[in-house]
Amino acid sequence: MAKHKVLVVGCGSMSNTWLDYVEQRSDAEVVGLVDVYEETAIAMAERRGLDVPTFQDIEDALSATDANLVFDITIPDSHKQVVMTALHAGCHVFGEKPMGTSMADAADMVRVARASGKRYAVMQNRRYLRQIRAVRAAVNYGAIGRLGALYADFFIGAHFGGFRDAMDNPLILDMAIHTFDQARFISGAKPVSVYCQEFNPPGSWYQGNAAAICIFEMSDGTVFCYRGAWCTEGFPTSWESNWRITGSEGTILWDGRNDPTCEVALLDREPTGLHRETRTVEIPVAWSGREGHWGCLDEMFDALNEGRPAETECTDNIYSVAMVFGAIESARIGQKVYLRNLV
Repeated sequence: MAKHKVLVVGCGSMSNTWLDYVEQRSDAEVVGLVDVYEETAIAMAERRGLDVPTFQDIEDALSATDANLVFDITIPDSHKQVVMTALHAGCHVFGEKPMGTSMADAADMVRVARASGKRYAVMQNRRYLRQIRAVRAAVNYGAIGRLGALYADFFIGAHFGGFRDAMDNPLILDMAIHTFDQARFISGAKPVSVYCQEFNPPGSWYQGNAAAICIFEMSDGTVFCYRGAWCTEGFPTSWESNWRITGSEGTILWDGRNDPTCEVALLDREPTGLHRETRTVEIPVAWSGREGHWGCLDEMFDALNEGRPAETECTDNIYSVAMVFGAIESARIGQKVYLRNLV
């Protein structure tokens, strides 16, 4: 098996997770570090004991190394330039979400990835959790009958500082994409339309809108309702959101922290008519894969080695991106937006 020679672009704190991952793979090695502030790349190399060249420019790095795989761990505004440059140079790309800061940019990236014949997979680490895998399996085998609706609440006060505080749509663009992608993963459906109300609550420390309510119609007829705020102090949900998933025969609850629970309806015929009760049904949590970033990276590398698209290949992830930019557009114009016009 050919060795994956990795060029890491973006040497902020998040890159440590990606570098930790590469260190434990026998079929991958880091061949260079790139950061717009080269001193940051130099400091990262020294801190991690990496004897590799550092660069300020990705084109210089690609010319000077034999990289065949690029990790794009830059800020969202840089994703398009990094990904396009890497694909044009004949490299595969694994990158952080979101794909881009506009739908047009994301569509361009998918087009170039297809034309290049190279893989571009996107980090959607919320798919790689034991509990959400169990929820999806339960929905798939009909534990609650025909799926009807998904409801997700996300309320956290996140004091990150930095670029997020200055973004126009910090919640939807940088955070809600996780939950939107989870809804797609659980339902197995694609988004059809969205209506969104976006706002910035009192006390918010964000420049842009840090709260939103979204209603999505999905291709299987289900409805996905999202409520979220990234500037809520008190009673936080989990980062994975608080879920209620309803079907024709029952409901699944998952708080994002603990194992999911399920109640289904029992229909008893009595002389006086129909009597409904419910019973609790156990949802097996048996997925043995690794979780979080490492689980997603396992899938990316497995897909690359097997010559197949990853679960989070850009050609699929574009639908989660469409949910993001469709919601932003809906909030801007105050109307429902049909997502087929975006993808």
